[in-house]
Amino acid sequence: MVELDNLTVRYGDFLAVDRLTLHLRRGELFGLLGPNGAGKTTTLRVLIGQRPPSGGRATVAGFDVVRDWAQVKPLFGYVPDRENLVEDFTGRDNLRFFAGLYGVSSCRIDECLELVELTDAADVPVRAYSLGMRRKLLLARALLHRPPILYLDEPTANLDIHSAAVTRHILRQLVGEGVTVLMTTHNMQEVEEICDRVAILCRGRLIALDTPLALRQAHAARLVDAILDDGQRLVFDLDRPEERAVLAEHVAAGRVVSLQTREFNFHEAFLKLTGTVFE
Repeated sequence: MVELDNLTVRYGDFLAVDRLTLHLRRGELFGLLGPNGAGKTTTLRVLIGQRPPSGGRATVAGFDVVRDWAQVKPLFGYVPDRENLVEDFTGRDNLRFFAGLYGVSSCRIDECLELVELTDAADVPVRAYSLGMRRKLLLARALLHRPPILYLDEPTANLDIHSAAVTRHILRQLVGEGVTVLMTTHNMQEVEEICDRVAILCRGRLIALDTPLALRQAHAARLVDAILDDGQRLVFDLDRPEERAVLAEHVAAGRVVSLQTREFNFHEAFLKLTGTVFE
């Protein structure tokens, strides 16, 4: 559905995206992961027509995003990282304006408001909305015309725990219906929860591409923290047979009070992959 082939984007002498190649499947939730300045948002700007490629090409459903823009534009919905809602309009009026552009019925407006749990606030001016409510309204707007592709730039930023969970559920539901979702984030936990595959970017370059589970298995430290009955705190490396043997002896002797595995640490994995601290 979405193909990037050696995509390159420059801002003057600054190389924002460096020969990025990605192929996104139909009905896939794909995450672009990386720190600020990694090239995530710039990649989205190419796909939504805001920035022409400096090199390479991007295609959507077989259409070139530059040459075939008229065919590409109706195929996607977009949730930007910065809101661009009309403050003095109500939530419903904001959707009604865009529904008119797409020829969408008023029934669809109500459906989208209900989907993001904004029905009760539909007729309240957006200036009175919280940051989380604004993010959800942007998602509702992007879904109005039932696009087969959805681009989201940090979709759960500023959302409370419940609203973030609702948003993630909506995205997985859309993927189940065959929609292709591309989202940027720097939240590894979010990627692990909902993404089918993830690409890690650093300084505009692709440095890793796989499923979240495969990345965890490849880069997680296989360490176990143990507390013994005499108060000792020990760390065992499960990749070392001799340390596994010592741990087994402690367990067999009943000396272990507590055992805890180390969770996947994206900061450490990023440092391992790039030599750069994730900020």
